[in-house]
Amino acid sequence: MSDAERQGPAIVLDYLPHGRADDDRPSYQKPPIAFAVGSEEFQLYELTLEDDADVRIGDRLDVESAPEGVERIERIEYDDLSSGARSELEYVVSDLIDEEEERFVSFYNDAQPITLRLHQLNLLPGIGKKLRNTILDERKRSPFESFEELEERISGLHDPKGVLVDRILEELREDELKYRLFATREGKRAE
Repeated sequence: MSDAERQGPAIVLDYLPHGRADDDRPSYQKPPIAFAVGSEEFQLYELTLEDDADVRIGDRLDVESAPEGVERIERIEYDDLSSGARSELEYVVSDLIDEEEERFVSFYNDAQPITLRLHQLNLLPGIGKKLRNTILDERKRSPFESFEELEERISGLHDPKGVLVDRILEELREDELKYRLFATREGKRAE
């Protein structure tokens, strides 16, 4: 296993029983691999598996320990994912947000200014100054309890969950973002 920092369970996005297609070695020499995304900090991983590993798409693996059948776990970038893993990523991120709705709704309740002119809410797609101020005013009255309540109380915010999915995917895809809210890069997240 590599010494990359890991946290929480990871969800398998894709499983390649015959290894990478771009690996020029004969297929009997290529180890099976899987791609996964961490559920806490949305890290991306490539897992090198033993030949008899029982790994399936959607499995949850504890990447902090040495899961059975996994020889190596390595942090990777979005561009290193297989096309199958890339196509699953949005669905898995959406499911993770559903599973932990309270955690993600609390972002709308707890988001803070980054600088005098920039607020964490402004980093979300489609949230400008006016919508940000409406969210800030409404959360002063009472904290938001759900995505449904956010939609009801904030006119103009039609898909608060989808906005978070889009931001997380942007953070995973883009290397050069100055601010990160959800997905770590090099083990750090800007809050």
